[in-house]
Amino acid sequence: MVGKFITLSIFVGIVTGIFITIYSLLTHFLSVILYFGNPIETISHLPIWYIYLVPLVSILIVNYLILKNEAVKEYGVREIAEAVEQNKLNFDIKDLFLKIFASSLSIASGFAIGNEGPSAAIGAIIAQKFHEFFKLPKKLIRVSLSIGASSGIAAIFVSPITGIMFAIENIAYEFIKSYAGYLILASVISFSVAWHFLEPLIFNYSIGKFIEYKYVFATILFIPVMLFFVYFYLFLKDRVLHLLNVFLIEKFSKYKNFILAVMGALIISTIMLISPYAVFSGHEVVKLLINNASVLPIWLIFIIIVLRVIATSISLYANAVGGIFIALMSIGALVGYGFGEIAKDFLNIEPFYFAAIGAAVFVGVNMKLPLTAVVLALEITYDYNVIIPTGISVVIVTYFTALNFSLRKFTLRPRIE
Repeated sequence: MVGKFITLSIFVGIVTGIFITIYSLLTHFLSVILYFGNPIETISHLPIWYIYLVPLVSILIVNYLILKNEAVKEYGVREIAEAVEQNKLNFDIKDLFLKIFASSLSIASGFAIGNEGPSAAIGAIIAQKFHEFFKLPKKLIRVSLSIGASSGIAAIFVSPITGIMFAIENIAYEFIKSYAGYLILASVISFSVAWHFLEPLIFNYSIGKFIEYKYVFATILFIPVMLFFVYFYLFLKDRVLHLLNVFLIEKFSKYKNFILAVMGALIISTIMLISPYAVFSGHEVVKLLINNASVLPIWLIFIIIVLRVIATSISLYANAVGGIFIALMSIGALVGYGFGEIAKDFLNIEPFYFAAIGAAVFVGVNMKLPLTAVVLALEITYDYNVIIPTGISVVIVTYFTALNFSLRKFTLRPRIE
């Protein structure tokens, strides 16, 4: 049995790495095709009607695919976790390719979502097929699903340790003592495949184990700033848009998804015209900010924060197929960089440090992943001046946030009947 699981882990790692690479490259290719080049550079030169047309047509296609095939819908962290608990995940190869296309189209057309959810599902589907191929016992299907999901996440993050920890905190915690080795094996193999084709997030200014306490002290001032924007995001997503969703269910149940899709497309297009940095997955924004490559003035940064919060929230309700990990990272990076720009003179700090801190903290709080947040800060930066403030901030901000909001690993609040 051990030999079979080792073999399964190797095959799942290789195949998942290949599929995740295809998924990521397809997303980039579609984005270039839809916007005739890098959208950040080309959108300002395209006709306004075209900017509104692309997200609208794209999200209508995605919702049509979901209507015809429920498996296309975002079966990410929450659904994979439920599948693990209930010993079920029943997708075929056609579902796999449709999911890849729907998610790639959602992200490429401008919706502010990430790709970790579909990546977890892709890995889990692949693992399920290998589980059947090797004729492993049905009672161990949960182990195979966890192996696949962790390898998918490790590949799309191009970060094996963060991917493993993310999977463990979400879906595989109960298996860690007995089956961690298989998760690690599949994840590092999948990561090594993806690393040759995809680009990881790298912090270029790490000073390693040398601690500058000014960053720890500055964290005291940063915590209320981060708390404000976490409240803003959760209030919009879990209160305002949730109530709108409930209203549409009550009044227009049959057409609710398409109404939200059209609203979402119009909002995304409008935001895209204001600033392309406020839409799409946010990967480029994070990379720019944590490496001090930002050329954005401070006033524009805070406008983009507000717009990206709106874009991420509405993208979820519009049924865009994707996760929120990198989208939340981008919001946190913007908040951290903006704080750093304002405070750099009187606190003598570098803004890009707090961009890295903010990226990790915003994810850790809103997705209830404190360990993943700290590991993310560690793996990206290898810098104690990021890791220590991240650990302090994620715990304190989570505590105060939980007083007013119910934090979950779910993307949306459950439907109210």
